[in-house]
Amino acid sequence: MTTVSETLRVDDLLATARQRTGLTDFGDEWFVEPLTVLTTALVDEARLSALGLELTRRRLTALLADRLRLRALQRAHPSTQEQEVRVAAEICGLPRTGSTLLHRLLAASPRLTSTLSWETSYPIPFPDEGPAATERKQRAQDRAKLFLEMSPEFADIHTIEWDGPEEDVILLDRTFTSMSFDSFYRVPSYGTWLRAADQTRAYRELREWLQVLQWQDPTRAGRPWVLKSPHHLTAVDTVLDTFAGCKIVMTHRSPVDAVPSYASMVVSMTKQYSDEVDPAAVGRYWSARFAATLRDFAAVRRRRPDRFVDVHFATVLTDPRAQAVRVLGELGIAADGADLAAFDAYLARNRAQRHGSHSYTAADFGLSTAQLEQDFAFYQEGAS
Repeated sequence: MTTVSETLRVDDLLATARQRTGLTDFGDEWFVEPLTVLTTALVDEARLSALGLELTRRRLTALLADRLRLRALQRAHPSTQEQEVRVAAEICGLPRTGSTLLHRLLAASPRLTSTLSWETSYPIPFPDEGPAATERKQRAQDRAKLFLEMSPEFADIHTIEWDGPEEDVILLDRTFTSMSFDSFYRVPSYGTWLRAADQTRAYRELREWLQVLQWQDPTRAGRPWVLKSPHHLTAVDTVLDTFAGCKIVMTHRSPVDAVPSYASMVVSMTKQYSDEVDPAAVGRYWSARFAATLRDFAAVRRRRPDRFVDVHFATVLTDPRAQAVRVLGELGIAADGADLAAFDAYLARNRAQRHGSHSYTAADFGLSTAQLEQDFAFYQEGAS
């Protein structure tokens, strides 16, 4: 019987990716270190089911194959690396703080662009695929359908749009330096490594992925990117150093509410890969993780206060259009009629897409309101 350790050997994963693509050059293999940390944690800690192991092996191989395809594309089309990438904003904040709504709303502006779900999953054209990206879009639709079949309750937590704006952290997955992994798997040792890691090379590659997406779509020329992921809270200095002029748009919500909400989401995702999910362990992990992250974030903010914009969860819910207009102004763009029409169109679509309610309590994840209030007493929303 094949064991998890035998299935997730780094050398075998690299060889399989090379065999699948017919390509051999990964370029700088710095990524092998984070991949090794990740696979070790998956073997030792993740308690993968048979299905979870197979899905994980396929996922890691696909990410490695994309690295090979990226280098091949850059060699074949050197102009990809001449693309000027301008990031106007990275929307951060703890998960479940209104960041998705704000991101999708801002991305609706005709003067901004964002990573789309289908292209974060399939960023490189398939052989002989035309500019319409028909095959990649179909695969993205199929993938979203499968995800919801495996976690049907997820639609009540987060609206999935295969062709809508999506977190750029999914591009960072290909560096194996990403919050995605400890969100989908129980891998605490990987999470500890990630919080201490220098992510400079990972963010340089994020820029390269944005260059490739921009090169494929000429309509993006001249439009700055508005991106989003809670992952960026783990590397705020690196984000600001990598993307000159970028502002961090920080969404705020009481961690007493946000932490249990994200724990609920993580439990839903982790069950796809493991039959042994402990909700209390998930709650403890993310509570400690976010407390440490917010402390580090506050230190960066004190050093670079001019690079931050604050948005509060309650105001995003009560008047999202006004908040989008305000944030756009903070980015140096005065909202015009086209922006307002785009915001209204998105909000109408968002209302139509809403599913059932997302029900949970802190106690469901081994947490208590009193303990969360104590652990996050240092955090003041929007304070510099």
